[in-house]
Amino acid sequence: MKKKDSGRRPTRLRGLLLAAAAGACFAPLSAAQAGAKVPIGDDGWISVGLGVRASVTESDHGAPDGSSNFDTSLDSVRLYVNGQLNKTIGATFNTERDGDGDIKLLDGYLRFEFNDAFNVWGGRLLPPSDRSNLDGPYYLSSYNYPGLVSQYPARFAGRDDGVVVWGKLLEKKLVYSAGVFRGHNKIAGASNQGGDPLFAGRVVFNIWEPEDNPGYYESSTYYGSADILAIGVAGMMQKNAVGTAAVKGDYKAWNVDALLEKKVMGGGAVTLEGAYYKYDTDGVADVAGGFGGAGATDNVGGVTEGKAYLASAGFLFPQTVGIGKFQPVVRFQQFDAKLFDTKTKQWDATLNYVIKGHNARVSLDYAHVDTDGGQDSDLVTLGAQLQF
Repeated sequence: MKKKDSGRRPTRLRGLLLAAAAGACFAPLSAAQAGAKVPIGDDGWISVGLGVRASVTESDHGAPDGSSNFDTSLDSVRLYVNGQLNKTIGATFNTERDGDGDIKLLDGYLRFEFNDAFNVWGGRLLPPSDRSNLDGPYYLSSYNYPGLVSQYPARFAGRDDGVVVWGKLLEKKLVYSAGVFRGHNKIAGASNQGGDPLFAGRVVFNIWEPEDNPGYYESSTYYGSADILAIGVAGMMQKNAVGTAAVKGDYKAWNVDALLEKKVMGGGAVTLEGAYYKYDTDGVADVAGGFGGAGATDNVGGVTEGKAYLASAGFLFPQTVGIGKFQPVVRFQQFDAKLFDTKTKQWDATLNYVIKGHNARVSLDYAHVDTDGGQDSDLVTLGAQLQF
């Protein structure tokens, strides 16, 4: 297996990274503002917000001819729209830019929110799943999404069409969510000819303080704003979810994850995260993503049987440097594909410059990917995200 000589870094990338890091640390930048909120009637309102993530990446085998490649990317552009008709009824509409540059529906659901203990959301939304998926890319502790291990099926960006019941109990320390969704491989010739739905559920218990998130969403770091010790269990199941109409299997998947974040040194924080995943397809290999003419948002193909692991550790330095704080994070992922008997590993080392929590952050990330029988790869990413 070929090992890359990591002692060299292209001169143009090194200069770019140094210049960008210096600018991030010392250039003036106005604080991110909350989404604009306009009242409508006595209890109604509508709000509009914006999220943007952009990066530059140097990869050692990213060019078409397999050589080193430098690339720029607009990773995400999201428009957030929320409306409230009264104290109980509301709606959410969010968009996202896909890989082709087209704007697509991200979230579109009705909210019936009765009290802390019982609420119903319905439409296109996040199914109950693992912490990483409920974080989304903007609320991770590392810049890059851990897609090697977080592999629950979805229509687009982790979403599916369905209904979720959720609530927060025991002073909001116990969060539950359960739902039924359109599901996987619902296309002619694939396994789900009968339209079997997908069922998903999750329970999280916060031993210390409750997590301050909307709905059943989560984060992987709170930058020292609270002491968090949370343990979560999630699972999905669907009959006839994998393979073709002729050779099909049921889908059963679950994971357990944990997050610990402890305030230290008067403004700093230690963050530890871990997760284990098990994906079961009845020993059936799934179809490819474009099977039967399926599009990128049809939730067809690509499910793999196996198990996966994630471990992450970070430390937020309490000292303010310029307009933010530094937070180094290291993360390990491994996916063991059972049917193909292969292992893929990825190590990430990230340095975050935290300006205003998840609303304003600059990240420098080095990733190394190691695949059995394949070529190792190394990537360096300088990314930034803003939310208004």
